[in-house]
Amino acid sequence: MDEFAPQRDCLPLRQAIVERIAREGRITFRDFMEMALYHPLHGYYAHRLPFGPQGDYVTSPEAGPLFGALVGRQLAEMWEVMGRPRPFQVVEMGPGRGTLARDVLLWAQRARPDLSEALDYCIMERSASLRAAQEQALACAGLRVRHLSCLAPASVEGCILSNELVDSFPVHRVLFRDGRLWEVYVTCEGEALREEHGPPSTPALESYFRRLGLWPGEGCYAEVNLEALDWVRTVGRALRRGFVLTFDYGYEAAELYAPWRREGTLLCFHRHRPSGDPFVRLGWQDMTSHVDFTSLVEAGREAGLERLGMTSQAEFLQRLGLEDALRVEGLDMEEALARRRMASELLDPAGLGRIRVLVQEKGIGPCRLRGLEGEP
Repeated sequence: MDEFAPQRDCLPLRQAIVERIAREGRITFRDFMEMALYHPLHGYYAHRLPFGPQGDYVTSPEAGPLFGALVGRQLAEMWEVMGRPRPFQVVEMGPGRGTLARDVLLWAQRARPDLSEALDYCIMERSASLRAAQEQALACAGLRVRHLSCLAPASVEGCILSNELVDSFPVHRVLFRDGRLWEVYVTCEGEALREEHGPPSTPALESYFRRLGLWPGEGCYAEVNLEALDWVRTVGRALRRGFVLTFDYGYEAAELYAPWRREGTLLCFHRHRPSGDPFVRLGWQDMTSHVDFTSLVEAGREAGLERLGMTSQAEFLQRLGLEDALRVEGLDMEEALARRRMASELLDPAGLGRIRVLVQEKGIGPCRLRGLEGEP
């Protein structure tokens, strides 16, 4: 059987979606995506460990420990700017397999024991299978972190960190046609799922574009991530003082919703192969869409977060000394080549290097951070 054939669904997931449509009528694409990724029994993240060469995609921490070491350098500078508070809280949201947490903590133990003693590293994860993987990775390294179930208001002094979290939130899909905004819904014919278009399910979708002062191009599909706005407002309220450090794929709104972007940015991934069809391999493929950083910054400002700067991951890591890590003396040939492979993957302008890095602050004011040097 072809490994990419539609028959390789998680059949109970397809059945659950079809039964919901039979009960309720068509559902929004956002609700479909929520079920496909996060159904508690059959969703993609309920039973998949998607990261790494054997998974469906590679994230920066999975490329190797250099990423965690360089993020650690930036966290150390943030700690210094804040006056070395104790504790210095780092809250990582959506920590995957715990790889970044492990690498940051090990780097701090080795390179900055003063920071290591001050660190209160916390993680937040909704997937039970990923929580189990995190516990195993951290326990094997002899490390401990705190697990949080929610972010209480004004509870964090330090840095709230995420890596490729926001682009995994379920999104509304829309179509701008005949000068009007239409929403994409999901319906079915028997077991076959298909899309159809109708008026927006919530006025928040039109308000989203009116606030931006732009619309998608005529005949263009686009994604609207309303959950990203709720998320950054929650983060802003939770941060008493400190920074928000966000790594994710995305663009400013004018580029994200440019009229040449006819199909939007929704992509599915299965075994490192991209696809534009969300209705196949249900439960066995990831779905993602690019982040609108303009709206993320504006919603953050409503919660007291001010933008310090934004840059590409390639530039961010180079400013933090990625090249220095390649010039360490005394490395054997195997270790030197491994570091070069890691660096190449992290800087790849067609891959991980094009991830955007957004830094916001609250209660700090204008300050210089090494990872943002030269940014306006």
